[in-house]
Amino acid sequence: MFAGIDVGSLTAKAVLIDEQGTRFSFITETGDNPKRAGETVFEEVIKKAGAKRNDVKYIIGTGYGRIALSFADHAITELTCHAKGAYFLNPAIRTLIDIGGQDSKVIRLNQNGGMADFVMNDKCAAGTGRFLEVMAGALKVDLREMGDFSLRSNNPCVINSICTVFAESEVISLLASGQAKEDIIAGLHQGIAKRVGNMARRLGIKDEITFVGGVSKNTGLKSGLENYLEIKFAPVGEDPQIVGALGAALLARERYYSERKTL
Repeated sequence: MFAGIDVGSLTAKAVLIDEQGTRFSFITETGDNPKRAGETVFEEVIKKAGAKRNDVKYIIGTGYGRIALSFADHAITELTCHAKGAYFLNPAIRTLIDIGGQDSKVIRLNQNGGMADFVMNDKCAAGTGRFLEVMAGALKVDLREMGDFSLRSNNPCVINSICTVFAESEVISLLASGQAKEDIIAGLHQGIAKRVGNMARRLGIKDEITFVGGVSKNTGLKSGLENYLEIKFAPVGEDPQIVGALGAALLARERYYSERKTL
């Protein structure tokens, strides 16, 4: 068996695949200890598969916390792993958007599924999972419910600030003025959609395009991006949150056999 472990700043994901391609996955919150989160998802996905640690032949770590995974055989950037996982799930994919906890990425794939180019926003929390987490706290709304709130809006607010600190103050002021939470959230989603959508346009959108990562489960933001870019996202499996971990597991299998050939 082969494992991919994607430790992000908000969640840790693990995928285990066997020789036949059967997949098992597990997700947990990263918390304040990326190494422990990585160890936890690895142990849990092994249990889920009914396997033992010795059954795993190769492990690749990816994501923000990949350097903390001392038990992994190799570490690869999430850009490469997301490209690998998305192409495996849907070979028609040529562009993918990933909004992570600390950054936003748009990746363009070549015809073989390799990464051809990318653009990333990693200098500011605006337009990231962390930004949404802070706004959910200010609004006293469950982060997982923000998408549904947004879709109920009939009059989205205009959020002028892109800085997390200033946007939080603006949200609090909008609440104090009596604006509905769904309209504020819809405005936040529209702001993120514009910011990330412009990144995608700069890179150049190639059909098909998909949205991966945990934030892609936010239906309001997903809809906002589709409307802004005037596209429909292509599907990538049942759970877009594990695409990076799946890509890491696939690369682990490839690297294992590649290294054996050179021995």
